[in-house]
Parts: sequence; C-alpha cells; structure tokens
Amino acid sequence: MIWILAAFAAFFIKGLCGFANTLVFTSILGFGSANVDISPVELLLGFPPNVIQTYKNRKNLKPQVVLPLIALVLAGSIPGALLLKNVNVNYLKVAFGAAVVIIGIEMLLREKSGKKGKSSKIVLFIIGLISGILCGLFGVGALLAAYVGRVTESTDEFKANIGAVFLSENVVRIVLYSFLGIITLEAVKHALILAPVMLLGLFAGMKSAKVLNEKVIKKIVILLLIASGIVLIINNI
Repeated sequence: MIWILAAFAAFFIKGLCGFANTLVFTSILGFGSANVDISPVELLLGFPPNVIQTYKNRKNLKPQVVLPLIALVLAGSIPGALLLKNVNVNYLKVAFGAAVVIIGIEMLLREKSGKKGKSSKIVLFIIGLISGILCGLFGVGALLAAYVGRVTESTDEFKANIGAVFLSENVVRIVLYSFLGIITLEAVKHALILAPVMLLGLFAGMKSAKVLNEKVIKKIVILLLIASGIVLIINNI
C-alpha cells in the first residue's frame, strides 16, 4: 500500500508540475527501503511520463536550453550510477538538499519581484554536470528544474524542456542500471504492478494543471523545490 500511495502521489505531482516525482517517491519510501531498490523502480515508472510530457509540449522546446543540458546530464550520469552502486551518498544528499532550498528561495523572491533569469554558460555547465551525477545517483532533477524554471517563460515550455532532458537521461540510465545489475527482475515486476497507479496519478495531475492558474502552478513548483530540499536534508541527517 505504501508503494501504491507513493506512485500515485509522485506522478500526480509529475502531471501537475512536470518534475519532483522522484523526490516524492523516494521521500515516501526512503524511510523503509534502500535507495538502490527504489531508484530502478522509479526510473522504469518515470520513463513513460517523460515521453508523454515531451511529446505533448513539443512545440515549446528550446534547443539552446535543451541540447547543452542533455550533453552535461548524460556526462554526469555515468559517474553518478557508479557511485550509487559503491558509495554511501547521505552526505551528498544533505549538501544537495541545502543547495536546492537556497535556489528555491532565490526563485521565490525573484518571482515576487518580477525579475527574469538570464542564461549563464558557467551556471549551465555546473548545474548540468551536477544534475547528471545526481540523476545517476538517485534520479533527482530538482537542481535541473531550478535552472530550467529560470530560463523558460511558461509552464508548458518548462514541461517540454525539462521533459526532454529527463527523457534522454532516462534512456542512458536504464542502459547503465541494467549493465550494473541495479535493474533486477524484481524491480521490473514492481514497476509493472505500479504502472496503472502511475498513469492514474499522472493524468489526474495533468487535468488539475488545466484548472489551476499558471502563476499558481509556478509557485507550487518553487515551493516543491524548497520542500524537497528540506526532506532530503531531514531524511539523511
């Protein structure tokens, strides 16, 4: 029942905001299950929503945002996956959680002031590489979401671009996890059982997004970033 609840809640948020499914899924299950058991199931569940999200919003793709991020995220995914297999990553999660909280607060203040973020090549490189490592470790893309949220104008544009990056990263991570033995037959069975719940949560979230005001959704995204960072810190202290 806990896995079912986690799947519905995670992909409702995915449908609503375009990301944070991994953080919700991992936060709910993290108290009783090892991350190496959670990540492959979440990866398999998260792949179809990224296909749907990217295709649905394909007209809003921005190559100047997507292509460099895809390259950096993929480069970071390989060491991230190796660390997941061999290293205790609790300290990294705490540091990452603190960074996400700081970025989220900055985004919230920026949203209130009405200022728009500008794309920085240096920031792009650092965020893309760190995001790749973190995605390889446990599929978390909150840092990536913080950057994409600053350089896109609308919710649909945000979902299209972050979905495309996640989709590319998912493909590589599925291959890596399979090669390293992280994706097991048991993980595939879990994902298949939870797939209907995932779809139900996803489409419920997408329907809710049509009803809510775009500014409200953007604020929800930012608050989720802050909350997710706090949860990561608490879970790993």
